[in-house]
Amino acid sequence: MKAFVIEGYKKDPTFIEQAMPQIGNKEVLVAVHAASINPLDTKIRLGELKVLLEYDMPLTLGNDFSGTITEIGKDVTKFNVGDEVYGLPRSENMGTFTEYLSIHEEDIALKPKNLSFEEAASIPMFGLTSYQVLHNLLNVKNGQKILIHAGSGGVGTFAIQLAKEMG
Repeated sequence: MKAFVIEGYKKDPTFIEQAMPQIGNKEVLVAVHAASINPLDTKIRLGELKVLLEYDMPLTLGNDFSGTITEIGKDVTKFNVGDEVYGLPRSENMGTFTEYLSIHEEDIALKPKNLSFEEAASIPMFGLTSYQVLHNLLNVKNGQKILIHAGSGGVGTFAIQLAKEMG
């Protein structure tokens, strides 16, 4: 299996061969069809976050993805082989720039049928961040007014749409 990795900060990523990931009881194996590149990936690659986050090298970058489930763990209850999914792995399982990914079933959702794999892969990080801010942090309620700065970026674009949907 091939993965797109960095071997040190600020170095150009390269493709390397890796072993096929093993899945745990609550995990699925996904054949990755698409993965998006976020500003976080660039900051990690350039070493801009190494004071805050420590990563072992070589490191496979990538946080968002979409793909098809090829195998499920024995305790997986929400998904089946062949399901089209998208998601955001837990930080310790980062690495979606690869052919196959093992991921916990709680970290994925069924891909909406009206979205392509590429479109679905662009949603998880920005969409989840926007939702968490509006719902969990700000506890926005129907009828409230909020101002969203930088509404042209990924998080801002989602936040505007979610806030409108929330009333």
